[in-house]
Amino acid sequence: MAEAADAGAPPASHCAPGARGHEHVGLVASSDEEILAGVVPYLEDGLRAGDTVLLSCPAETVALITAALGEHASDVESDARISLVDARIPDALTATREWVRRAAAGRSGRLRLTGQVHFGAEPRDWRDGLRYEAAANGLLAGDPMSVMCLFDARVLPAEVIAGVGATHPELLSRGELVRSETFADQREYARLLPLPREPMEDDRPAVTIVDAPSLADLRAELRTVINARVADPDQAEDLHFAASEVASNAFRHGARPVSARLWVDADRLVCAITDSGRGFDDPFAGFCPAHGEDLARGGMGLWLARKLWDHVDVLPQPRGVTVRLSARLR
Repeated sequence: MAEAADAGAPPASHCAPGARGHEHVGLVASSDEEILAGVVPYLEDGLRAGDTVLLSCPAETVALITAALGEHASDVESDARISLVDARIPDALTATREWVRRAAAGRSGRLRLTGQVHFGAEPRDWRDGLRYEAAANGLLAGDPMSVMCLFDARVLPAEVIAGVGATHPELLSRGELVRSETFADQREYARLLPLPREPMEDDRPAVTIVDAPSLADLRAELRTVINARVADPDQAEDLHFAASEVASNAFRHGARPVSARLWVDADRLVCAITDSGRGFDDPFAGFCPAHGEDLARGGMGLWLARKLWDHVDVLPQPRGVTVRLSARLR
């Protein structure tokens, strides 16, 4: 249905250029002391090396770390978007690309980042956060950057902590870097993450569109339903625009019949669009535009959907593929 990336173990990225390699280290901490013992030396090493040093953490973690850095704190930048604070994955990757470019003009030409991903409170958010961590290993593989991801075991659920070793090639343990024994194929890991379903998906859809005769007809029906069920007109426009892009992919890259199902309650809208083409299976599709930064070449359907809906899942079917979109209503 949609634009697919190359299959296999982590590919080269369309997200950003780079040539010096990407390091991705996981740190699980259970106290402020453990956070500081891991992060502060890491950042100080970067400052000595002339790296552009960046924190992407909640405000309280930034305050903790910068206080420990003392006079060096003014040399550390901060940008919460990369950790999914008020940002979705495509926006976080765009922000990372911006910082890689800024770092290229620095003394070492390298970015050093400590990030603390905002995983949210629900399993659907944990899934997205772990997919983001997994995708970074391939999508940022060519970038001259070193990343230490901080996981606070005091607040994160066991499901997230269990994913640290699976998504980070190296772990910081008792002050020593060790190779993760559970790190393997990242696409396979992402495929096997449990898919949280909304309770309303167990009921009959509020609207079912079977074998839409044309893209124009499907877009029109989606607009009617979304405008009737989404109170905020700006959100309704965004959700319809992105769903229309997914529908366009279904007709352009898939095959008829193309169908849609929508579930809605007072809090959430779920839209599943299914085609009957040959399909594809890439859990990271749409994290970046399919053709890189030249948006004139297209390949933006899933990328736009991920920017405008809260959660997007590409679900291969025996014949074709379903793109499942979910958003909390404002």
